[in-house]
Amino acid sequence: MFNNLRKRWRAGVVAIAALGLGLGAVVHTQGASAATWPSATGTVKLTATKAVSGTLDGGLKRYVGSGALGTGSQDEGQDPLFTLADGATLKNVIIGSPAADGVHCLGSCTISNVWWENVGEDAATFKGGSSAKYTVTGGGAKGADDKVFQHNGGGTLTVSGFAVSDFGKLYRSCGNCKTQYKRAVVLKNIEVTAPGSSLVGINSNFGDTATFSGITVIGDSSKKISICVTYKGNKTGAEPTKVATYKASTGGDGTNCKFTSANITYK
Repeated sequence: MFNNLRKRWRAGVVAIAALGLGLGAVVHTQGASAATWPSATGTVKLTATKAVSGTLDGGLKRYVGSGALGTGSQDEGQDPLFTLADGATLKNVIIGSPAADGVHCLGSCTISNVWWENVGEDAATFKGGSSAKYTVTGGGAKGADDKVFQHNGGGTLTVSGFAVSDFGKLYRSCGNCKTQYKRAVVLKNIEVTAPGSSLVGINSNFGDTATFSGITVIGDSSKKISICVTYKGNKTGAEPTKVATYKASTGGDGTNCKFTSANITYK
């Protein structure tokens, strides 16, 4: 209930501000980062999931859900705005609100200069096999009540030059999928703006790893945002059990959570 009310409040703020500032204006919600967000060159409404093979260059148009995709809630099982086939690239896209379940990568994929103005269920979900390579370069995301990046398949996700603000978790390795993998995430040159809960949640019992470098945290003087949280994942659908939490002051464990205090800068 609270999450849905929060989403509707954000959507109302964006809509009201857009009327006064014009369609191309970018509205910064609470916790907006210091990153420079692009202005939309137009708006495209999607009533059904758009399948991408090869490369889709959106020309910085704003894509929003409509009809069956017209929800900005945290409800599970929503359809995505985009599905990326193995090897596909999505670039120069602004995903507005409602965003449904964002982007699904069905195999290896590249997401470049994609901006989520108000994350729906998740910004992107990665579903490839154990050898899949996913790359997110540039872009940013705001307003994720829960997760930004959800890793359900296997393989390695590398995120670089990305900005995130007002979020729950930047990355979560699925804690209770029926098929589990050893997953890896690499975060490089990430700008994090409070409020937020944690950057990464991984399953230490399945051998997941998270590697951090060049992390800048803005507006978190009390250092509440956790850098890396480990869980005991399962295949039964049960809620995973938290194992350990690592902050910038402690550094990681060097095995699953790979960072030192030198990798985290506060502003």
